[in-house]
Amino acid sequence: MLRGCTAVSGLVLTLLFASGAAAGLTLTSPAFVDGGEISSVHTCEGTDTSPPLSWAGAPDGTRSFVLIVDDPDAPDPKAPRTIWVHWVVYDLPASATGLPAGASPTGLPAGAHEGLNDWKASGYRGPCPPIGRHRYVHTLYALDMNLPALDHPSKQDVERAMAGHVVGQAKLVGTYEKRRGK
Repeated sequence: MLRGCTAVSGLVLTLLFASGAAAGLTLTSPAFVDGGEISSVHTCEGTDTSPPLSWAGAPDGTRSFVLIVDDPDAPDPKAPRTIWVHWVVYDLPASATGLPAGASPTGLPAGAHEGLNDWKASGYRGPCPPIGRHRYVHTLYALDMNLPALDHPSKQDVERAMAGHVVGQAKLVGTYEKRRGK
């Protein structure tokens, strides 16, 4: 599908897959509906544990998955300046169909690895917006390969490594706004 593609960016992938190239791959969570509010248990105001996620409809030829969770509304949704990365998981096996709540770091399937978030640490860090209601985009990529050995990769490192090997994509967006007085 995207073999030979050299540039990987959220916008490019969104435009390519908006045409229906990955219509079968779905990503859901029992903790929130697409476009709905993420439970505070999965945020800095709760236990800050990753939400449970499920997926289905992997395209033929899928060898692994990559999951990236980021916030395109940082620091202020009225004036976003950056995309803040909350979680990077790569080399999820093709046989995986989801992740349990609190998967980071001990509940990941064998062979899966975590990259660096924007706190410069591996693992999940949940929503903790400084102002306003932010969107948290959970993007699952199906790849036709396992990624090569990566040493504490950032989101950009993982995107470079998977360029040309994305055969499907699904998104799930949750929102969160910190409670007043916190």
